[in-house]
Parts: sequence; structure tokens; C-alpha cells
Amino acid sequence: MSTPNPSKPKILITGANGLLGQKLVDQLINQGNFEVIATGRGPSRLSGKGFHYQMLDIEDQANVEEVIENIQPDVLIHAAAMTHVDECELNQEACYRANVTATRFLVSAAEKVNAHFIFVSTDFIFSGEDGMNPYDENASPEPVNFYGQTKLEGEEIVKNSSLKWAIARTVLVYGIAPGLSRSNIILWVKSSLEQEKEIQVVDDQVRTPTLAEDLAAGCILIAEKRATGIFNISGEELLTPYDMAIQTADFFGLDKSLIKKTDSTRFTQPAKRPMKTGFIIDKARKQLGFEPKTFQAGIGILAKQIILARS
Repeated sequence: MSTPNPSKPKILITGANGLLGQKLVDQLINQGNFEVIATGRGPSRLSGKGFHYQMLDIEDQANVEEVIENIQPDVLIHAAAMTHVDECELNQEACYRANVTATRFLVSAAEKVNAHFIFVSTDFIFSGEDGMNPYDENASPEPVNFYGQTKLEGEEIVKNSSLKWAIARTVLVYGIAPGLSRSNIILWVKSSLEQEKEIQVVDDQVRTPTLAEDLAAGCILIAEKRATGIFNISGEELLTPYDMAIQTADFFGLDKSLIKKTDSTRFTQPAKRPMKTGFIIDKARKQLGFEPKTFQAGIGILAKQIILARS
């Protein structure tokens, strides 16, 4: 933990124990431009120094108001959310509390201290079925699942506030971080092919996959510039999951003949997925200087992190 530095603006991160939260805290500490306050529901999973950690239950209004009032952040990045799409569909009450009610509490508390509010949103606010592929910031939302509905409602709460606000929309975030068990397409493909398992991968969905480090960097650019409005913060390449699997096999020198093309009609999932999304990131490039890694470079970064995690 570091000692307070009154000369630096304070930035508060919700969901600091999650994938994006951990990347945000790491990058903010390394850059040194903010006094970093990391928050999460349970004990800290973060390592290192240069930040303060504060337990925070964002679904508890009194707790939210007390913490925000005590800390008086200049910037708040709301990275906490219930993001498992099928769980959101099956447990809609919990999803609504985490993604809508909590956002309302945080916005209300942030208004009282005049914090610059950055809300992390998703391509799942779009249908993926309207010929708009990829989407720009002005596209009309039409979510096809409950997760997307709650994130869109969160966006509206932020937009209708009295705050200086920004919304960072992203797509298919991948990465690894300590203490997180959730997999991603790169780890799944690598593990399956190393075990010589044949895998079925869809080729009728399209995304612009986003390295977690890139999403964190985009959010920090918004914070540093106190930028306002909606920004698409994602990778640039339009890829199908099949494309991603083939690139992963090629990178690790694995047998890509084990990867079989299929389509999404073969899979039954509780929540419907938008078929084709992906983002145009020109605005973030021009206004923020945002520049994402290629998917191939992202695989390389994960490969190094896997080695480090095992050492």
C-alpha cells in the first residue's frame, strides 16, 4: 500500500479483483499519474504496491455512498459487472442488481462528489442481425439477451446523470490474471489441442476480440484526457471464433486439423448471442490515441504470461 499523495488526482476502480480491474490497477501504478484506489467485494487479489485497496459492495447503497464520500475520487472507472451471459439469463434478479441497481448507486454517489464517471459496456447491447457490422458509436442498440439489456440500461443511467461521463464499449475481452479461473478461447484451444482433442468451433459469428490490457489502456486514456461521450474500445480485426482458433493453433505449433468448423445452430445455450458485432474504433484512435494489439500479438502476450504464471 502507498501513502496518500495529495498532488495526484484520485481514481477509483470498481471490480478491481476482476480481469479488467487487475489490468487497470497494474497499468495505473506503472504510469504513476493517479492515486489509485482499488475496490472489490471481497479481500484483495492484487499484488504489488502503489495503490490502496478498499472493500466495497456496489449493491449496498449505504456502503457505496460512504466509500465514495470518504475517498472523493476525481475519476471513477466502473469495471465491475456480472458478465457471464448465460448466468445472467438464468439468474436475472442477480444480474439486474449487479449491472443496473449497482450502477444507479454508484452514479448517484459520484454525482455528489462530481467525479468523472467511466462506464464499461459491451457489444452485446446490439442485435448483430441488422447488417451493421462492424458498429460505430452512433449505431442503434437492440439487445437480444438479458445481459445486453442490463448493460444498455446502465448506459442510460450514466447518460441521464449530471456527471461528466464516458462509456467504453468493448468486445470479447480475453486475457489472464491471478486468482481468476475463467478460461478464454486461446487457453481452451491450446489446452484441447495439446491433449489431441478434436474441437468444434463456430464460424458464423464475428467479433473484434479485445486484449484485456488494451481495454484497460483505452479506459485510462479516457481518464487522463477526461474525455466524454461513447468510445468503442476493442480490437480492430473482424474474426470468427474459428479464425481465432486457427491463429492460436498456428502460434503454438499445434495440429489445426483437430479444429472442425461448425455453426451456432449446433449449440444450445440459455442466452442468445448476437451473430455479428465488432466495432469501428476510428473515434478512439483519433480522439484518444488508442491503438490495440493484433490478435496474433495478443496471443503472444498471453503465452508469455502463461510461462510467468508457471514459474
